[in-house]
Amino acid sequence: MPITELLQTPSLMLGVIFFILSFGLIVGSFLNVVIYRLPLSMLQSWKRECEEFLENNSELDTSTTTFNIAFPASHCPKCKAKVQPWQNIPILSYILLKGRCASCKSPIAIRYPLVELATGLLTGFCFYSYGLSLEGLLVAVFTWCLISLTMIDIDHKLLPDTITLPLLWLGLLANSGGLFVDLHSALYGAAAGYLSLWSVYWVFKMLTGKEGMGFGDFKLLAALGAWMGWQMLPLVIILSSLVGAVIGIAGILIQGRDKNVPIPFGPYLAIAGWIAFFWGDKITQAYLQFAKVG
Repeated sequence: MPITELLQTPSLMLGVIFFILSFGLIVGSFLNVVIYRLPLSMLQSWKRECEEFLENNSELDTSTTTFNIAFPASHCPKCKAKVQPWQNIPILSYILLKGRCASCKSPIAIRYPLVELATGLLTGFCFYSYGLSLEGLLVAVFTWCLISLTMIDIDHKLLPDTITLPLLWLGLLANSGGLFVDLHSALYGAAAGYLSLWSVYWVFKMLTGKEGMGFGDFKLLAALGAWMGWQMLPLVIILSSLVGAVIGIAGILIQGRDKNVPIPFGPYLAIAGWIAFFWGDKITQAYLQFAKVG
């Protein structure tokens, strides 16, 4: 049932809005855990594998062998005090605790409630656009994955396969029934998305001897192609490049950032992909009309 029909019933309107936003906030709280813990868990796993390969098991750090998304329980990174359930309510706990740990009073980064708020609002927008339906849920999952990838890439310059690859396959499965685009467009979009950046990577490396981007960027663009079809890839690349160039130049001019310091490209791909998913056709039509008039 389209959410607009539900919102026409006053008795259900507030309940539906509250439920969707609350659900989105809870998901945002979980995404904060994923954003923080997944890269650390991966680094720990890589270290263990390297030491096992080097047969240096005596130096393995066994004290953190259970660190993953679920374990240990949420705790303050400073004093290690366990976060109680009532201290983990999205946004509200941050406000009540005045942005500080209940035990050691260390400041809590503002990014945590901001991620929760952004996830809640974007989740509401997804269901508003596609209704309380399978499409709405899939688009919400698509959005959650892009939020996680954006923040992880900003923090670690890393786009985990554990998110990008399931996102790619989910897009292909969704479009096997033509939910968003036809299967052929999705399949060609996945292939073209990967191969286009893969080609740019190798051309750039052969010309300069440097790596211009990571393999995670290839997989992310492939995932976007699987969701939106190959037709939307040029717009995604143009938008992401434009935003990346503007922010990169601004960082150099305003903050004095070293131009040789690599800038993660994943966030720009994710933002451009999300925009193109919802408004890509309108942007393309507006450009074609402008070009025709010009």
